[in-house]
Amino acid sequence: MSLLSENEILEYQGIARILHNVLFNDPTPELIQSFIEHHAAQSWPQFTASERETSGRKLLLAYLGQWTSEKQQALKLDYAQLFYGPGEPNAVPWGSVYLSERQLLNDKSTLALKAFYQEHGISFKLETNQPVDHIGLFFAVLDQMFSQWTLTEDNEPLTRSCMILLQQHLLPWSDRCLELMIEHAETDFYRGIALLTQAYLEGLTQRLNLLPMTARLYR
Repeated sequence: MSLLSENEILEYQGIARILHNVLFNDPTPELIQSFIEHHAAQSWPQFTASERETSGRKLLLAYLGQWTSEKQQALKLDYAQLFYGPGEPNAVPWGSVYLSERQLLNDKSTLALKAFYQEHGISFKLETNQPVDHIGLFFAVLDQMFSQWTLTEDNEPLTRSCMILLQQHLLPWSDRCLELMIEHAETDFYRGIALLTQAYLEGLTQRLNLLPMTARLYR
């Protein structure tokens, strides 16, 4: 029996797809327009009913309500400074930088994640040579997993894989990354998205009865 209802699976899948696009790709006017047209802030599912989830929705709603094309450059700059620089990014999106004592890319935790993906037949077609532990890519994998969840009669192995992905590979460091996003974001768009991402992962942790692995963080 699935730990999640069919409706919950659809909600978690839909938001995973959005978070992948928002966290992994540069923001485009088309993305923001899509958020506005689909009333994304108003229709965002409630995963935790927490104060931070409410705050995230309010920030997103306010930002989208005041959107003009003149804000595009500031939004792109905010994304770049959070995740890529120039210089040291404020909220590095790669897990190994948090989990590696020397804060390296593609370190032991990345190799362990690669081995996990290989074992489970998960692969990416990336346009750039991107480390696979980018926070945005985790949501692409969750999107894949949830899409298979409803199609599989015996979804216990899939549930187990999802739990391992979260417990061992994402949750030990993701909250720190999202806290840095909240702290350093210059726009309410990325501040709101970070709060909503925290609530999404918190809701999933509760629903799957997860106990995330603890790890020493170096950032």
